[in-house]
Amino acid sequence: MDGRPNGVEKLARWISLEHCLGSHSRRTRPLRPLKIHTDIAELHGVKRPVLTTGTFDGVHRGHRTIVDRLTEVARKEGGESMLFTFHPHPRMVLYPADNDLKLLNTQEEKRALLEAAGLDHLLVVPFSRQFSRMHAVDYIRDVLVDAIGVHAVVIGYDHRFGRNREGDLSLIRQLGEVYDIQVEEIPAQEVDHVKVSSTKIRNALTEGDIRAANDLLGYHYPLSGVVVKGDQLGRTIGFPTANIGAMDTYKLVPGDGVYAVDVSLREGNFQGMLYIGPRPTVAGSQHRSVEVNIFGLDRDLYGEAITVRFLDRIRGDQRFDGMDALREQLHKDRAMVLERMKGSGTR
Repeated sequence: MDGRPNGVEKLARWISLEHCLGSHSRRTRPLRPLKIHTDIAELHGVKRPVLTTGTFDGVHRGHRTIVDRLTEVARKEGGESMLFTFHPHPRMVLYPADNDLKLLNTQEEKRALLEAAGLDHLLVVPFSRQFSRMHAVDYIRDVLVDAIGVHAVVIGYDHRFGRNREGDLSLIRQLGEVYDIQVEEIPAQEVDHVKVSSTKIRNALTEGDIRAANDLLGYHYPLSGVVVKGDQLGRTIGFPTANIGAMDTYKLVPGDGVYAVDVSLREGNFQGMLYIGPRPTVAGSQHRSVEVNIFGLDRDLYGEAITVRFLDRIRGDQRFDGMDALREQLHKDRAMVLERMKGSGTR
């Protein structure tokens, strides 16, 4: 359904809520299994659907406020909460030549986050150009009312839908009166007086501002992949690294630099420092590398699934005058990572 690269397919079999969320997350209600639907025509047995819609990339604090209210209304009305979303992301279909869009969540991560938030149903419908041309009135009547049987709608303050984004809250309210649908608006959510949005989080991650991104997300940003064989240069200077490959094609990788990270492997969790960049000190290096030095672990991990969660950025990428200078800097980086982790209470 989600077009993952082959190397990432096995991640779905082992990635858990803790791998996605880490200790930074909070669960405020007992966890119930999230029911996933991929065909509106086969959507049966949903009791009085209380629905919201959107891409929900990142499932950030603003999104979770909507889900919280959604589940609250569902309990009050004797119904079940539902997110109606699309895959692939609409921008990938409408602007296929634009390769700049990177997403905050893989499909597995999004599902885990929504389940942790207490959502009952996730309806994921393939997005197409034909669907994008549906008029907003037809969308409400044919999809929300006739196909889904929606009882109530809870949406964000700026949600637009339908052909040329013609539909808005006002239209939903008008048609809600016709079809007896309750409609509720959720205002913009703010963190430290900053409006939360997926775009702002993407920008923060691209700039390496991990603290700001994590604050808006409400959890530590994760990146998953499979350990692949590198040139083993790190071993020669006392800092062996696990090179992370086979990552989801559309997953956003933060900006170049050195980061403090938590590392999740099958055998448990570790601390580490992670490097992202083209390795300018190494002659002949051309591609962007993602590699992590895992504290207290020095063995081959080739072929194993790995998840890192970003805690803080230590410094940007830079070129050094030889491997000795790089080794000296890495010792300083490691000390800084441990100090940051100690200061944040991370173990």
